[in-house]
Amino acid sequence: MKDFRKMQVWHKGHKLALEIYKLTAKFPKEELYGLSSQIRRAAVSIPTNIAEGCGRGSTKELKQFLRISMGSASEVEYQILLSYELHYMNRDTYDNLICDIQEIKKMLSSYIVKIN
Repeated sequence: MKDFRKMQVWHKGHKLALEIYKLTAKFPKEELYGLSSQIRRAAVSIPTNIAEGCGRGSTKELKQFLRISMGSASEVEYQILLSYELHYMNRDTYDNLICDIQEIKKMLSSYIVKIN
């Protein structure tokens, strides 16, 4: 069992989830049960699955949950693009979020390779 709070990728995922919550609070109200909800769930899924994988008893299970986190990260990456193209955020916000999500994906990928 590993302490997820000691993992830098978990911290970055947690920070991203907080940023997504702040951003989506400004989305149009008609998106409350649509894109706002979807992107929030996907963003929270990244650090949540890292934490769950760390709480499991085996490396195999940890890898499985890291892969789920990777899938959620890709989902968020697309939803950030969609949000930008719907004009729900400015270019600077978009660039910063894309940079953050791509860094998280690289870290997840490296960690998965490392524990293989």
